[in-house]
Amino acid sequence: METLTPETRFDLATTPVRELNAFLHGDLDGVERVEVHHPAGQHNLAVGVKAPVAVTIHGHAGYFVGGMNQEATITVHGNAGWSVGENIMSGTVRVEGHASECVGASGHGGLVVVTGDTSSRCGISLKGADIVVGGSVGHLSGFMAQAGRMVICGDADHGLGDSLYEAVIYVGGEIHGLGADAREEPMTAGDREAVATLLARAGIDDDPARFKRIASARTLYHWNADQAQEY
Repeated sequence: METLTPETRFDLATTPVRELNAFLHGDLDGVERVEVHHPAGQHNLAVGVKAPVAVTIHGHAGYFVGGMNQEATITVHGNAGWSVGENIMSGTVRVEGHASECVGASGHGGLVVVTGDTSSRCGISLKGADIVVGGSVGHLSGFMAQAGRMVICGDADHGLGDSLYEAVIYVGGEIHGLGADAREEPMTAGDREAVATLLARAGIDDDPARFKRIASARTLYHWNADQAQEY
């Protein structure tokens, strides 16, 4: 006999987003799934969730969907606006479509997945989260990324990895220009294994052997007055 999973449904055509988030911030003991219908591009959906609940959004989301996530698995069946999974701490935020700027911005942990393309500054100021993009990313992606990993299956626009610290970026497609202090390094067996693991976690079928590794050259770690013109 099939076991019924406790779940709650919200229709945002008639229910305010504030009510959805208030529920997600409350006692979710026994709640395993939350279904969100008719989001119509509204902002701040499922932000600040701190429970191992699966939140499925059926439609397009606006800004900051899944922001500050902890433990939850949030899936958007549509496109999303700015800052998907901004400041994610743990859990997963997944967009089954395209996303706008600043995907995974300042993410400390967990996984952010966009199956399509993202706009500029994907992974900006990344602090330990993992990001997998099934398509291409816009300019200045990985800007000031401090820790964590990014896997980009498509192309990367100019300024990739500008002012990169200890984060590592893997790119399967064409790189249209690296930012300051970013450089291509040889792929190791460990790198290929890391890419394979992240692709599997993201549910994306691709060949880890075709990816390139981008990391920091570490020349910007310390200010050098004699080379000020190079900064």
